[in-house]
Amino acid sequence: MNTFLAILLVAAMIATVVALVRGIIAFLQESTDQVKNGEGPSAASLKSNKMMQMRIFFQALAITIVVLILYVGGRT
Repeated sequence: MNTFLAILLVAAMIATVVALVRGIIAFLQESTDQVKNGEGPSAASLKSNKMMQMRIFFQALAITIVVLILYVGGRT
């Protein structure tokens, strides 16, 4: 059980890093678009927002898995 939770934790941490990097890239694209256009929210802006929401979700998932690991570890 602990091995399974450890694998889930690593997967959640990798997903968090991927979402963070994609969000940063989208943010940089958004900044470039806003400087060029000066219009409302661009597609890059919406993508950046979605990537940051995913990052928060994956961070919450990773924290939940850590809590489960600590709980299961404390019961043995």
